[in-house]
Amino acid sequence: MNGGEPAGLAGEPRNGTPRAVAVVFGGPSAEHDVSIVSGTAVAEALAGGGRPVSQFCIDLAGGWWLLPAGHRREGRRPADYDDPGALGAAGPFGAGEAAAGIAGARPRPVVFVALHGPFGEDGTVQAILEEAGLAYTGSGVAASAIGMDKPLFKRFARGAGLPVLPWLDVTAGQWAADRSGTLAAMDAFAADAPGRRVIVKPACLGSSVGMSIAWSPADREPAMELALRYDARVLVEPCLPTPRELEVAVLGNPPGELLVGGPGEVIPSRDFYDYIDKYVVDDARVLSRAEVDEATAARCQSIAGAVYALIGAQGFARVDLLLDRGSGRVYLNEINTIPGFTPISLFPRIMAEGGLDFADLCARIVDLGAAARAARPVRRLTPDDLPR
Repeated sequence: MNGGEPAGLAGEPRNGTPRAVAVVFGGPSAEHDVSIVSGTAVAEALAGGGRPVSQFCIDLAGGWWLLPAGHRREGRRPADYDDPGALGAAGPFGAGEAAAGIAGARPRPVVFVALHGPFGEDGTVQAILEEAGLAYTGSGVAASAIGMDKPLFKRFARGAGLPVLPWLDVTAGQWAADRSGTLAAMDAFAADAPGRRVIVKPACLGSSVGMSIAWSPADREPAMELALRYDARVLVEPCLPTPRELEVAVLGNPPGELLVGGPGEVIPSRDFYDYIDKYVVDDARVLSRAEVDEATAARCQSIAGAVYALIGAQGFARVDLLLDRGSGRVYLNEINTIPGFTPISLFPRIMAEGGLDFADLCARIVDLGAAARAARPVRRLTPDDLPR
């Protein structure tokens, strides 16, 4: 693991009491269930460390529910949170109302954003929290939006000279207006892909939801239909033959020193590490330390640190890469500005390899969020500040 203590950590409140935290999870996204597992694990770890913790579960309709004080998930399934009111939660509240309530709490908590996918990972909730003047974990509005939008992210990375695979992006409007023309464009794009195979995925989603491999031209239309169920934009990429899926964990607030760990590796039990492989069956191998040579590990860490700084990420992120077994080349796949905190998630496992256990990692992320907020104080303008 490279790097030292991440710079810019803010200390606890001056009275010596642990900093309060509001953990937000769930959300109106296809990754709702994954977020519940992540968020409740984070809340339990922080509460176990002596921090005052409140928990908000956002339902699929976007309503915010305040769970009872001291709530523990215990053996509950994510589906048990489909009706937070049945858990004794108060609500539902609108996003602005909930944010104002958190801002009015004393002591004012740092918001731990444990939301995956649209609304939580794309800058939307970050903008709501910014408006409320709240400190929160992870990246800000711009970096979150760039990281979530795969085609936009790839343009940033390519412009900076980072290695990304070629891609084709398709909109729902293009598909509806000219399906045959779109399929022809995909056919031309696939001509340069190994075996003419392509991966088709929603442009702004994670956990491999809506993602599939089009093994032949006949598979491309159903692959597009599947991806468009989840997003109005679709990303098409070449499908490398049996690439190694490597992941690097990054912790810190630039320009301070970053803590970079990994790579870890995912060895799927299916054609790729899809949602079923991640959360339904238990056959994939997830290694917190990949068996790669030092040069490859250094290359992975270098790319991860570079893209983290490039988009202005803060707090923490997981950077996913692909290692082409044939050429040995490493390609940047994507950045996850709110990586999973489930029992199988590689981000906390990689950090644990470097001696930072789950509870300490969660606490460190909270402090990084507080430090990021302190570094960007909001100054409200008065009429005298306006140009006349």
